[in-house]
Amino acid sequence: MTQRLVRLPADHELPSREEPQPLGPDAEEFIHLVSHDLRGSIRALLELPEWIAEDIEDAGLEVSASVHSSIALMKRHTRRLDRMLVDLLQYSRAGRGRNATVLELRQAFDAALEEVGPPSGFRVDHYFGCDSFVVDDQDLHSLFVALIGNAIKHHDRFSGRVEVVVKNEGEAMMLTVSDDGPGIPSRYRERVFQPMTTLRSRDEVEGSGLGLALVSKIAAAYGGHACLVSTGAGRGATVSVRLEGVAMT
Repeated sequence: MTQRLVRLPADHELPSREEPQPLGPDAEEFIHLVSHDLRGSIRALLELPEWIAEDIEDAGLEVSASVHSSIALMKRHTRRLDRMLVDLLQYSRAGRGRNATVLELRQAFDAALEEVGPPSGFRVDHYFGCDSFVVDDQDLHSLFVALIGNAIKHHDRFSGRVEVVVKNEGEAMMLTVSDDGPGIPSRYRERVFQPMTTLRSRDEVEGSGLGLALVSKIAAAYGGHACLVSTGAGRGATVSVRLEGVAMT
């Protein structure tokens, strides 16, 4: 089946949507249970096409190139669904702050950078105005991974620079992540923090559209906020995140 993609003009306005309401604990628990159970079926869907192809070959029949291509396409979309469920699970658990403890920023940053795995052409610099904060370890890890990963994933070049700055303002933590990518048009700067929002087709950039929504949810859970800061230049984007009450005193 041929996929037909419609490319919108550059000045096209996305239809407005109501601001999403926070999920209640029952809804979050439901998402957690359903997503967890579905992943078992998804893992089977990843393996079954290969088993079918092997059975065809064992029967002495040739698996055509078109069949191999269809299997590859099926696995690609199944992996995308699996990624979306993983992100949905993470989103449902984010901001609960169950394990708030004193965390070393450098250690958390290094762990996140290892998970993101920046391509060789990208440089990720960091500037920490303090050493540690009292925050849930998974929340801080998720913030670093989502913000650094987004900056790299949505870059339009094979090389670039990402800058991570963390400092304290009174009892609050200020985290900013800047990049030299294509930037985000001003008309989309509120929309990008809504769940399931992507500005490019998933065939162009793989993603669930939950990255910045996750960041916003974590910030709100700590009484803070997340926003896009104007760079004043044609390129680049800066995301600012504020967490209240986490600074060491």
